[in-house]
Amino acid sequence: MSGNDSMASRGMARRGFLTACAGISAAALLPGRRVFAAAGEGLRIQRLAWAGIRLQLPQATLFIDPLIDPDAWGAALKDPLIPVGDAVGDAYVLITHAHPDHFDAQAAADALDKGGTLAHPAGTNPLPVPPGARVRSSAPWEPQLLGDFTATPVPASDGYGDPQASWVVSAGGRRIFHGGDTLWHGHWWRIGRQFGPFDAAFLPVNGARFGWRKPVSGQPGVLTPEQAVAAATILGARRLVPIHYGVSGMTEYVEVEDAIGRLRTAARETSIEIQAIAPGAWVDWR
Repeated sequence: MSGNDSMASRGMARRGFLTACAGISAAALLPGRRVFAAAGEGLRIQRLAWAGIRLQLPQATLFIDPLIDPDAWGAALKDPLIPVGDAVGDAYVLITHAHPDHFDAQAAADALDKGGTLAHPAGTNPLPVPPGARVRSSAPWEPQLLGDFTATPVPASDGYGDPQASWVVSAGGRRIFHGGDTLWHGHWWRIGRQFGPFDAAFLPVNGARFGWRKPVSGQPGVLTPEQAVAAATILGARRLVPIHYGVSGMTEYVEVEDAIGRLRTAARETSIEIQAIAPGAWVDWR
């Protein structure tokens, strides 16, 4: 083949490549077309007990705040405790803070029984560490590359003032926010600008008031339903999945009444979809 023929062949190949790219770009602009639609359908999210969730990709599993310990709340929590020892592929566990209803050492050990990574916010000290697990202390705003997941801890505020983070997780063309048991704070706008919009925000909604620390404040130490809707609005969340509710019969920990009803009422004038799902059920990406 002559030099001119070779250059002509390369030119034709390049034109073909550019034509294909142009076709893809045009298709992406069609009304209702989602560029990452196929990829997004690969991420499934299951609600676990209390504040826990499971993010499932075909070859990787990530848990946030899994809870299987019946002693964490005793009879006060009616949620069924969903087993987590069946992780598919590479396994990861994120925790928002080290309180026993968010860092359950046995749940972490079960989830990482074949190895994996436990990531926690810098300043927390989750012990005991699951045998064989890698532990990663994670500073605020610093993305953690966890296989097919990218997880970034962002500021949160604990009702007791203990170290805590919320997590922003991207995978399979989706981006989600997990709030742990944060209360209202002033970081929502920066998080929303930096990472929003979100396909789903998993937010605590029970507005609990604590009586264990004296003097008693009488103020909610967790997001109320109305505050959760406000946070979801600022974050640009398309749907709000309530977590961290359902404790009853305690004198020193009192939730707001009808948290889900109040949540739906607060969201009535917004475009946010409230998707309350039972532990063990999966998010519907309608």
